[in-house]
Amino acid sequence: MSDERSELLQGTLEMLALQTLALEPMHGWGIAQRIQQFSRDVFLVAQGSLYPALVRMKRRGWVKTSWRTTENNRRARYYELTVAGHRQLDAERVSWARASSAVNWVMTARLTPEVS
Repeated sequence: MSDERSELLQGTLEMLALQTLALEPMHGWGIAQRIQQFSRDVFLVAQGSLYPALVRMKRRGWVKTSWRTTENNRRARYYELTVAGHRQLDAERVSWARASSAVNWVMTARLTPEVS
């Protein structure tokens, strides 16, 4: 039996991380856990993919970072959305809705006899 968990679709990791951070600031491990939880264990986020995405988002001005103490009393870098990050998330939502609708149209397409 194949593993039903999936890698994230190309280009969706940043969008899902932005959505997760829109709920509250959190550290990288927490972001990965939340995406897994919210996707009902369908998506597993590899740390090797997440941290480079967070660095890109910080460079683009979508997130800011600060050092905080976790619930386990450890220091961790927390990520928080900026105003630009909120704008980017809004743009990502629009783009995702359009793309996912188009995929659904293709996946549900049926040939119909031509009408004369």
